[in-house]
Amino acid sequence: MNDAVAPQRPYRFIGKPLPRKEDERFITGKGRFTDDFNLEGQAFAAMVRSPHPHARIVAIDIAAAKNMPGVLGVFTGADCVADGLAPIPHDPVPKTKYDMKLTGPGGGEVFGGPHLLLPIERVRHVGEAVAMVVAATKAQAMDAAEAVVVRYEELALVLHSEDAMQPGAPALWDEAPYNICVDTRFGDAKATDEAFARAAHVVTKKFHVGRVTGVPLEPRAALGAYDPGSDRYTLYAGSGGAVRHKRELAEVLGIAAANLRVLSHDVGGNFGTRNRVFVEFGLVLWAAKKLGRPIKFVATRSEAFLSDYQGRDLVTEVSLALDERGHFLAMRATNISNVGAHCVSLSPLSKGAGLIPGSYAIPAATLRAVAVFTNTMPTQAYRSSGRPEVTYAIERLIDLAADELQMDRVALRRKNLVRSAAMPYRNAVGMLYDSGRYEENMKWAMDVADWKGFAARRREARRRGKLLGLGLANYVESSIGAPREQARIKVQPEGRVDVIIGTQPSGQGHETSFAQVISDLLFVPTESVRIILGDTDVVQVGGGSHSGRSMRHAATVFAKAALDLIAKGKAIAALVMETTPENVSFNDGRFASRDTNRNFDFLELAREAAQHRLPQALQDGIAVVTDNEMHDPVFPNGTAICEVEIDPETGEMKLTRYASVDDVGRCINPLIVHGQTHGAIAQGVGQAMSEQIYLDPQSGQPLTGSLMDYAMPRADTLPAFAVEIAEVLSPTNPLGIKAGGEGGTTAAPAAVISGILDALRPVGVREIAMPATPYVIWSAIQAARKYSPSPERGGSDRGKRSGEGSR
Repeated sequence: MNDAVAPQRPYRFIGKPLPRKEDERFITGKGRFTDDFNLEGQAFAAMVRSPHPHARIVAIDIAAAKNMPGVLGVFTGADCVADGLAPIPHDPVPKTKYDMKLTGPGGGEVFGGPHLLLPIERVRHVGEAVAMVVAATKAQAMDAAEAVVVRYEELALVLHSEDAMQPGAPALWDEAPYNICVDTRFGDAKATDEAFARAAHVVTKKFHVGRVTGVPLEPRAALGAYDPGSDRYTLYAGSGGAVRHKRELAEVLGIAAANLRVLSHDVGGNFGTRNRVFVEFGLVLWAAKKLGRPIKFVATRSEAFLSDYQGRDLVTEVSLALDERGHFLAMRATNISNVGAHCVSLSPLSKGAGLIPGSYAIPAATLRAVAVFTNTMPTQAYRSSGRPEVTYAIERLIDLAADELQMDRVALRRKNLVRSAAMPYRNAVGMLYDSGRYEENMKWAMDVADWKGFAARRREARRRGKLLGLGLANYVESSIGAPREQARIKVQPEGRVDVIIGTQPSGQGHETSFAQVISDLLFVPTESVRIILGDTDVVQVGGGSHSGRSMRHAATVFAKAALDLIAKGKAIAALVMETTPENVSFNDGRFASRDTNRNFDFLELAREAAQHRLPQALQDGIAVVTDNEMHDPVFPNGTAICEVEIDPETGEMKLTRYASVDDVGRCINPLIVHGQTHGAIAQGVGQAMSEQIYLDPQSGQPLTGSLMDYAMPRADTLPAFAVEIAEVLSPTNPLGIKAGGEGGTTAAPAAVISGILDALRPVGVREIAMPATPYVIWSAIQAARKYSPSPERGGSDRGKRSGEGSR
């Protein structure tokens, strides 16, 4: 718990739907994205990528490429080793105090598989860069890359995590027997076994939440430069954390961190995929020094599909034990995460591990958490890292349990939801939920979705020969993230408040919402606040943007800094008003003293102070540097309801309604939060309906390597969202903030698939895999062989199963 105190008064700007100030820059073409930057004399890099998922590199012939027009250099892994370049230090295990503590098999350290900028002996996934060509133009670099001849000896491959764990499976790393890099158990095995032994019902199911990718609007790019005069490197690269990138790239290059500057200004989409260092970032910096000129790399869209860090890919087998009245007694789970060829981040496995019971009071639980290497692109934290997967598992399992017990699915959930009176609530694997009103959220969402009116809408759809279904999912997710944040705030004499902060945006509207917090804390206009981020020569400390941490960490360090600024302001005001700091008060935004009738707000005081000679201790003016470390997680939560209509003749599915209630704690800007919720829902719906990274099982070749193959939802495939914000304050930070950018994604896959299965129940379909494309739905209908166009089809249990009229 942080000791900073939020102001106990009505807010002027917090909670107001102010339009984003950064949007004017974006819509007028003044954004500062990586490819917008160009340096004099820059050359261009192109990567030679492996066509094989697993192969030994026998030889690389660069002779022809080196002699092509405009080519400045061709580099391989051997060159990297000769220059002493180190592997990328991903450090994949989450390090905050309350993260689930993942270990290697037998409790040892986690082996991540050294991630060299260019491999030396083996390639381990299709698309892995094996050489880099640098030329005067991009076209020349790409042409020369085609001329590099790599001779490979193909090796046996393994793509699926469960296959990789089998005896005799192809080994990616000698240091990881059975390709397992993490194997950890959590929970109380004895209590769980006892609960299962006395259970009246046990429901078990295995799910595979498949692999997707972020597809940010701005493809991955990097521009590296080196100045021999100062011996400093500069990197322009959009990311979720410039400070972390600086530290890790300095280690790769073997230089002092002070000799590297990272610039990450506007970022055209992230969703987690940009939070870790990519090989091209190090390569352009290294080549810039070797060749004596700046080097730019911009990935094509197809390259991004091959080599961006990807998301999800979890196999989870879950069992739920219930008594005869439907009370949850215990659960067991085995979560197997496919980390790909290198272990880049274990955030998905760790965060999902802590939330396997979801929103429900399950007294006992055990979990085996496993991470496995395969010949696939590395996975990484992807929006709501790890939480949609475990939410999908528990919510689908509850629907199955409702079927088995012949109970209403809403009543079964209501019976087992964690009660608000139980908060803070420690779940069965140790996570301490800070606050929430789960049952109220579910009821509110049902009202927003017009749950009571569903029966009439379904009858109308049936008359048109359509199947209408209603899906529901509750969720709880966690926001932890890097624990340290720093704010450097200075009130300038020009009438401006400069705020330097290390958590940076990739579209979340930080420049607006952060300014709202500062404005309320300091009683200054929002337009006077300038948020400065993304340049490591200015921003020296900060955890970046991930895990929904940004607003909570920024507002907390701002609240702490505000106390320091007021104390500093009192000292300066005392000098200006010729009194003592003890005689200066700060009320309603103004510094005043009973010794004089003069008073100042922060901006006026800074201007007045500039006219005085201040003592050494105050010469920096009204300025503070404030650090904060916060380990306490928060737990946003909510309910999503999805209504779908299916044409049984074609399998075509339409979302007709989508409603959600999301508890984000204190909401700083509801306009921004609603926008984030809409985008988050779209990403979760995309995974449920159409998005999939699919690799050919025999060859390992990606068959979804472009936007012609990888189907994201479009505006015309989504309904108008009915979303509401619940504000149950968190006791863990001064403003009570949780997080608002990931909840929509967390619940959506479960809600959509629940709706689809509810619609298909009359035709005998009981299970369907994601993505539930029209072909998948049509095939399931044909396989069931039970469809009849009769409007009576479906039986008398339909109302009970769908919860018609239940509240």
